[in-house]
Amino acid sequence: MGNLKSVALPLLLAVSIIHLPFSESIWFVNYHIHVTNDLPLLNSPPGKPNLFLHCKSKNKDIGDRPMVKGQDYTWDTKINFFQTTLFFCNARWEGRKRRSFDAFVAYRDERRCVMHHQSCMWSVREDGIYFSKDNATWFNEYPW
Repeated sequence: MGNLKSVALPLLLAVSIIHLPFSESIWFVNYHIHVTNDLPLLNSPPGKPNLFLHCKSKNKDIGDRPMVKGQDYTWDTKINFFQTTLFFCNARWEGRKRRSFDAFVAYRDERRCVMHHQSCMWSVREDGIYFSKDNATWFNEYPW
């Protein structure tokens, strides 16, 4: 009986993946996460970083990124089998504010980010961190 269980789960998984159209199977979708520095310069000279971003998941550290105004921090991910993929970021606006936010959460973003070429777009602004699924409509999801 134990051998039947060890065969049944992989077989069920294979059948479910084959049954789904390729574009609908979340395990094949590559999601693009973009975080853009849209903060005002204020007292920072042009060309000097005014935003410091550190993004990571449980298994992958994307690293620290000093960002100048208008710069985009981008990485790709796929959703894992258990749909628990999570990337979070710590944003520090030089000399002003700090905020942590979830840049990609599988159960939250698998549907909403697929609308615009599988992109999850974030914009760090003076009053918070905004999300857009279409690069046209923005929502302040993480106020400072």
